[in-house]
Amino acid sequence: MIITFGEILLRLSTPGKMRLGQSKSFDVNYGGSESNVAVSMANFGHQVAHVTRVPLNPLGEAVKTMLLSHKVKTDFVLEGGSRLGTYYLETGAGLRASNVVYDRAASAMAEIKPGMVDWKKVFEKATWFHWSGITAAISQSAADVCKEALEAAEKAGVSISVDLNFRGKLWQYGKTPAQIMPELLQHCDVIFGGIDAPEKMFGIVPEDKESTRGELLETDLISISQQVLKKFPKAKVFSTTLRWIKNTQHHQLQGMIYDKKNLFLASVYDMPSMADRVGGGDAFMGGLIHGLIKQGDNYQEIVEFATAASVLKHYIHGDVNLATLAEVEALSKGQGAAISR
Repeated sequence: MIITFGEILLRLSTPGKMRLGQSKSFDVNYGGSESNVAVSMANFGHQVAHVTRVPLNPLGEAVKTMLLSHKVKTDFVLEGGSRLGTYYLETGAGLRASNVVYDRAASAMAEIKPGMVDWKKVFEKATWFHWSGITAAISQSAADVCKEALEAAEKAGVSISVDLNFRGKLWQYGKTPAQIMPELLQHCDVIFGGIDAPEKMFGIVPEDKESTRGELLETDLISISQQVLKKFPKAKVFSTTLRWIKNTQHHQLQGMIYDKKNLFLASVYDMPSMADRVGGGDAFMGGLIHGLIKQGDNYQEIVEFATAASVLKHYIHGDVNLATLAEVEALSKGQGAAISR
């Protein structure tokens, strides 16, 4: 059983690439980084349960319905609090960037507290636990529950993965990532994050460079990875994605894994006319976990699979990746973009 933990939000997106001030209506989806990973894993055939807290109202019920519709178990979804967190997505166009406005203060999940979740029961049949830095960013109490969960998972012998998921707009309760995340990351076996996340969270930059901005060489990627894994020695691998942005709807993407010895780079994908970038990193994370479970240390195939999963998500509307296992495998082997007959 795979366990994921994090907040699920009501996503309100402007239709037709309108700006928030223009829109008279919104497209509605539900999603969150960790639950997006849960859906990917269930879609790939794994048994998955998501841990979160939602209000006892129709929106909370809608969250559970969404999870169940994707075959994600809701046995450990807590009910309580007064509201579901929300975010507004203004989709960019051309050279105008997308914009996210959060409305998640005092949400049910932000007010979760240690002792609310029976982590011993959660991890009874678990083999893998995934969380992200977003949960630690929303409140001190949520960060405390992350610590509680990680200690219980490690005690239960469960493999642990994290997406650093730096969100500058969320760290508003008086603590910085550097004050909160190191203690939590000491428990993790797999660390994933945007290539600039180690710098923004811990000040880690390539040797002989002042920042991660600009073109990075393979030696720079190795330097960042080595520093992350030295800082968090329990972790076996550090993984990231490299993204080159042509415009809002045209990106290039490449995945990377470093295992303390070797650097594994996936194929570079050109992605014109993308449908929805949101959830691309979560789709990579889902592919990464799936690969690590199924293929062990065959890192080249794992990074190719994870990258292909992320690429396909960019062409699916909404937060979650609905690409099938067969579709991801086909693309990772160079057989994508054809008609299935």
